[in-house]
Amino acid sequence: MLKSLQAIMDYRQGNNENHQIGSHWLHYLVSAEERIVNMERIQSLQELVHANPVLDYVERSLRLLDSMSLSFWMKEVLEEVLCWTEVAKGGTLRDRIQWRERGINCYVHNSGSAELYLEHAEDRLSARTSVIHRLIEVHGLIGQQIRGEVPATESVILSDMVAEQWITSVELESLLIALNYCVIGAVSLELWQSVQSEVEERIRYIAHHTTFPNELTKERIRRLRASSIRRGEDFNTDYDMLVRMHSLGERLVPLDSVTMWYVEAALQHFSLEQFLKIITIILQQKSQNGLLKHISFEHVMNMMYYDYKGTKKINVYKQRIIEKYLSELTWDVIESGAMAQLNPHLTYRVERISHIPDTVFFQFEFSPAAEKLIDFCVEAEKSPLYEQAVLMLFDLFDLRRDAYDRFHNEEEYLADMNQTADYKKIILDYIVGTNVLDIGPGGGVLLDLIEERMPDITPIGIDISTNVVEALNRKKQLEGRRWEVMQGDALNLKDYVQAGSVDTVIFSSILHELYSYIPYQGRKFNLDTIAAALKSAFDVLATGGRIIIRDGIMTHPVEQQRKIRFLQPDGIQWLERYCKDFAGRSITVEKLSDNEVVMAVNDAMEFLYTYTWGEEAYIHEVQEQFGYFTLPDYMEFIQATLGAEANILTSQAYLQAGYSEALQDKIQMMDLAGREVPLPDSTCFIVIERRA
Repeated sequence: MLKSLQAIMDYRQGNNENHQIGSHWLHYLVSAEERIVNMERIQSLQELVHANPVLDYVERSLRLLDSMSLSFWMKEVLEEVLCWTEVAKGGTLRDRIQWRERGINCYVHNSGSAELYLEHAEDRLSARTSVIHRLIEVHGLIGQQIRGEVPATESVILSDMVAEQWITSVELESLLIALNYCVIGAVSLELWQSVQSEVEERIRYIAHHTTFPNELTKERIRRLRASSIRRGEDFNTDYDMLVRMHSLGERLVPLDSVTMWYVEAALQHFSLEQFLKIITIILQQKSQNGLLKHISFEHVMNMMYYDYKGTKKINVYKQRIIEKYLSELTWDVIESGAMAQLNPHLTYRVERISHIPDTVFFQFEFSPAAEKLIDFCVEAEKSPLYEQAVLMLFDLFDLRRDAYDRFHNEEEYLADMNQTADYKKIILDYIVGTNVLDIGPGGGVLLDLIEERMPDITPIGIDISTNVVEALNRKKQLEGRRWEVMQGDALNLKDYVQAGSVDTVIFSSILHELYSYIPYQGRKFNLDTIAAALKSAFDVLATGGRIIIRDGIMTHPVEQQRKIRFLQPDGIQWLERYCKDFAGRSITVEKLSDNEVVMAVNDAMEFLYTYTWGEEAYIHEVQEQFGYFTLPDYMEFIQATLGAEANILTSQAYLQAGYSEALQDKIQMMDLAGREVPLPDSTCFIVIERRA
């Protein structure tokens, strides 16, 4: 066993009789008072509370080395390299302050670790010490180049060891392959297997060459956007458009000589345009001595994650706020170099630390009030306070009005929407023409159906939510779809499409959301919102064009009463909570016993829609009123709103499949005589045609 592994084992077992803890590298690692890790590989922030992930990583790398068949001198050199590779992430807070004061860059941990090794080396001038120092300094270089974090010209620091005759090219190749197996395999053996061939190809080139041309800027940025591209980012199209529209080519050239730290973990959740805005802001800054060599995104990475239900998640509250800030930050303002004061509660900082002038640190900075409000949103999750907390956040940052952006589980929500495909197929039978708009397309299931079954049509999805549009664009890219999607307001379709040019407008389970969430004319749950949406659609319809509505419906007659028997012990508590939280209208309940109540049938159904979805969706569903008209009332409203030009081709109501099954173990619905009765209709289907 390697001596270093034995030292770690002794430390873990509390056996320090051999004084191995006195080894400087181990002392620095075990005395770490901060947890400095790449968040990409962390599943939960809780695992950092009591663990020492840096020491764990070093131990894994040493165990891989211990398992290899190498010459004695090579294994001895690599053991010392691996012991020291991460020490700049360790040390007490006092240690780290002293390192900075001595000009040791512990934020660029490979060079910082190399300098710390050199300070403690017995023979600082020997060739062996020089080789170890150099290998520590660039131990992760190959992987960082593959990820786009490091320019290719940095490889010269390795090839110089051959030029200076410290080692031969064959020895360098063997050392680098073994070293990269240990440092990458310690992250993940699967990761090593996925990059092994490219790593070995780069190493062979480094060992036998002395010059290293950099990749084109675009290719390097492509590597930096690998995670986003895998999630569906149309990199080529978006990059070329942004470079052309904003003349970014020259502004991005300085990137060719800069190393970036934690960039993907920090910025992968932002769009390419937002990413390039941040990079451009930084590249315009000059370090104190005119040299900009390193950019650290460590502050951004650390602030962007937190634990949600025990799992590490992106802090979507901060993400949405930063997205809005960057969307309002114009390229002209960035080019001017002026600090944009777009909101008193958020700004960005590009700062330096004295003694390490070649490194800049980028971070977003929230006001104390904003930080506390974001913390409040986190604490209020799955609580009746949550909606109020989120609305306060929206007000503070003047966020977009689609307050029904679900923040969490948006992908799961869109997937749930896609599962309604069977219920949406009937819509296809009523589509006319080729210019089709799907308002509020959700997960894109209807867009998919139209494209697949009606190949002559290229439907357009319109959604007010930035995040839904982005998710759909990623889906389109990944699946090679033809349909289009655009951000737009359903109440003002004339702003996006020409009046009289649309053949079919589809509102599939979206009108009740507009009714529930949009404060139209200062008031939510306003039937004028439905009227505005219908007029907006009718205004863009061509003669013979159609509006197709699939949405919630109320039961007729509205005064009908139903008895509800709860089969779960918490049913009554659910209902009491719902009556207090539901904002659509006042809910009246007559309690008959600990498990039975009498309610108006439409009040009962509104509650049951939320009860069906369960606790996870409660904070969202309690904000929505699914039914807002009976079918006769809907017909009358349509005619009054759209006038004689509107011809109602079909109107029907039905119970959407799934509700009965979902509720069968939760409730029994009975008439007032106690006879069990089926659930009433939940959904309407209406088709309106514009007469000539």
